[in-house]
Amino acid sequence: MKKQLIYTVLGLLILSSCGTQNRVSKTKKKTKKTTKVVKTAPAEEPVEVVETTPEVKTPKETKKRSTTEVYIDTYSDVAKREMELHGIPASITLAQGILESGSGKGNLTMRSNNHFGIKCHKGWKGQRVYHDDDEDQECFRKYANPAYSFTDHSLFLTGRSRYAGLFKLPKDDYKAWAKGLKKAGYATDRKYPKKLIALIERYELYKYDAEVLGKKPEDAKKVTTHNDRYTVTKGDTLYSIAKKYKITVDKLKSLNGLEKNEIFVGQVLFVKPLPKDF
Repeated sequence: MKKQLIYTVLGLLILSSCGTQNRVSKTKKKTKKTTKVVKTAPAEEPVEVVETTPEVKTPKETKKRSTTEVYIDTYSDVAKREMELHGIPASITLAQGILESGSGKGNLTMRSNNHFGIKCHKGWKGQRVYHDDDEDQECFRKYANPAYSFTDHSLFLTGRSRYAGLFKLPKDDYKAWAKGLKKAGYATDRKYPKKLIALIERYELYKYDAEVLGKKPEDAKKVTTHNDRYTVTKGDTLYSIAKKYKITVDKLKSLNGLEKNEIFVGQVLFVKPLPKDF
């Protein structure tokens, strides 16, 4: 009986011990905590923008061509060919085309390919468009191709006696030709010669006359001092250039046909507008 009692007590003690361990184990599982390590990037320093206009880029960038420069590139060969065939200085033809057609973007030119504002006149059998000019809805010649307009311009000058005196002038004397056109009655604008000369000198159109005449480019008449342009150097920005010449950045971009603020070393920028009467 005593042995049986001892065994019973020992059994109860063993069961009690196991129960306690189980409770402790379960308690530990419930209270166990896990820690997740999250890596965070160091906070960036705030960036201060000092100037919104970017600095000059490397010469790899291609200069954006203005509307007038594109016009010259497009029609310079046509003008030189007309000079070879008919004796009219290429510089004069290009300057007249730029002025009369708005560098190819004028309303009349876009509708008719007429780059010189030549009216129908007597005997014109070709197509025509009507456009408000000195009078309402005047008749202007229409061409299938702009090159035909250049040829017709040459024929217009060579075929009328009042322009005969022009062809006695030196082929590279663009000033005399500009004044002679006004004197012969080509245009009513009294500042017409001044406008042609300004365009020729601004865009160095006289060099095309020199090419046709077999002269070297450096032998062409360079009467302008080129104080209307600036060559970009390292460190320049549109803002700094505009400030130097006392114009706005928007005006500087407009003068050079720029849509963005990117410029590069060696780029030549116009910094002065053409005369106000243009």
